[in-house]
Amino acid sequence: MVDSADSQLSKETDRVSACIVTVFTRHGCHLCHVAIEILESMKVELKFTIEKRYIDGDQELEKLYGEQVPVIQIDGEHHDFWRVDPERFRSSLEKHRQRR
Repeated sequence: MVDSADSQLSKETDRVSACIVTVFTRHGCHLCHVAIEILESMKVELKFTIEKRYIDGDQELEKLYGEQVPVIQIDGEHHDFWRVDPERFRSSLEKHRQRR
């Protein structure tokens, strides 16, 4: 028999650990490097994983994101571009998790 508190904790753990933050980036992009460093410094505390997608050579992604890199998505939803503001990111991540 599964305790309802255990079941709720399991759902909460799944909800929190499942977030994937995607960074659309270019090779040699200084702003991208800084954004990834900021996200890396927050990922353990906020429990998310980072996926880097390089747009170099991908015509579709270059057309979509061009000079806006880094572009940040939380589970496929647009968050921001150019810079990562840690407090804004933290707030957006929490709001995203509440909607799940």
